[in-house]
Amino acid sequence: MPLIRAIINLILYSNLWIAVAALAMAAQTQLLLNGQVQPTPLLGFIFFATLFLYAVHRIVGLEKAQPFLKKGRFFVISRFRSHITFYAIAAGLGAAVFFLQLSFRLQLAAVAPSLIALGYVLPFLSGRRRLRDLSYVKIFLIAIAWSWITVLLPALELGMGWSIPMLIMLLERAFFIFAITLPFDIRDLEVDAYNQVKTLPAQLGYRRTKALALACLLIMTALAGLNYHIDVYGAGVFSALLLSALIAFALIYFADKVKHDYYFSGLIDGAMVLQFVLVWGLG
Repeated sequence: MPLIRAIINLILYSNLWIAVAALAMAAQTQLLLNGQVQPTPLLGFIFFATLFLYAVHRIVGLEKAQPFLKKGRFFVISRFRSHITFYAIAAGLGAAVFFLQLSFRLQLAAVAPSLIALGYVLPFLSGRRRLRDLSYVKIFLIAIAWSWITVLLPALELGMGWSIPMLIMLLERAFFIFAITLPFDIRDLEVDAYNQVKTLPAQLGYRRTKALALACLLIMTALAGLNYHIDVYGAGVFSALLLSALIAFALIYFADKVKHDYYFSGLIDGAMVLQFVLVWGLG
């Protein structure tokens, strides 16, 4: 058990798992738009940039969670802070290498979501606050940045401009990310209260937050259905997206009843990887 726990901690808190999730979402866009997944400089950039950003987020977040450092994920992150710092440096170098291989057009398109992501993790505002520390803002920033990076950038790399199907896919991804981010606000209620950050679950309560997540997943499914209706998605892809939404809601439903972070950083983040696997397998 100690060995298994150490391996899980390494995968989750080195941020390898969330980087794989970002890679899976971008690869899914390739698969849906191009019919295949191809290793490209953009996929490398997305993987290493996610690894870098979340490592920095872990390190900076320790400053905002001083009373909680002796328990849960904060204890693990605090204990291996030097390791995570090394991962951040290595991933930052990797992201830079792949960024330089992108076309100038793609580099420009990556600037805005990258700045949003950096503002989310770096305390550049007064009082050493991050964008993440502004009330109600963080969940919208996450949905915007993730959908931009994992839908718009792969579409541009494939040479596709703005189109109705791509816009539908962009919104579909944003609503999915928004829904699966809500449980993390439930998990972080105590920490956010300590930092005086107001979140939707704090204002709505568990029941209404779950209803909001369900509404987002229903909208996501409706948007996927629209792309199916106009023959962008096949029946297998639509079934995969519908199934992923059902599984995601089941995970969200129990978010207020489970305290262990493996449930959130492992299973709920893993809903992105699962969606890719379902789309790959059924589509």
